[in-house]
Amino acid sequence: MSDKAIVLFSGGQDSATCLAWALDRYAAVETVAFDYGQRHRIELSCREVVRAELSRRFPRWGERLGEDHLVDLGVLGRISDTALTREVEITLGENGLPTTFVPGRNLAFLTFAAAIAYRRGAKHLVAGMCETDFSGYPDCRDDTMKAMQVALNLGMERRFVIETPLMWLDKAATWTLAERLGGAQLVELIRVETHSCYLGERGTRHDWGHGCGACPACELRAKGWRRYREASTA
Repeated sequence: MSDKAIVLFSGGQDSATCLAWALDRYAAVETVAFDYGQRHRIELSCREVVRAELSRRFPRWGERLGEDHLVDLGVLGRISDTALTREVEITLGENGLPTTFVPGRNLAFLTFAAAIAYRRGAKHLVAGMCETDFSGYPDCRDDTMKAMQVALNLGMERRFVIETPLMWLDKAATWTLAERLGGAQLVELIRVETHSCYLGERGTRHDWGHGCGACPACELRAKGWRRYREASTA
């Protein structure tokens, strides 16, 4: 296999940082996103801007950035009853998981990404799953990623490597990683152009970026930004 990576790139802070990480590391990088009827579908539009700006501001990365793939997984949204696919309140469910948890989402994402990697001759699957600053989603755990790697390799007779560069980083450290990879210019691109808000609110721009400012994703991003800035100015 070639030194090629497929990055699961949603258009949010984490996946944009992972995309920069992959572009800094691999000779060829392609991206994939999934339209599953998410409430924050605005993220899919943000992806196009981030990809274009990465190529413009970082020409060396632009030479490595290849094809983008958008996969229609509307069926996932139709069979899900979650706060990410329905206009319902974001709360903690009876099972102890937040209602933003979409069962099987990351497992499906990785399976389809691997299918694309199989066709495109890519070895590395890069994704922004994180077990440090997360909502307790079981499909973000390191053990889940290791199990998926084994299953994909057995089922497709390949030697894919699932890379999760953010697995043990909190949000402040994720901002720091972006700065290390692309300096203040990359941090500013991610702050202004990416989207993390679960409600899809894009109107208000806070110091940490666009969002409603109240949903769990916004609160996590804002907290990480404050800690990052405090550390940077200390």
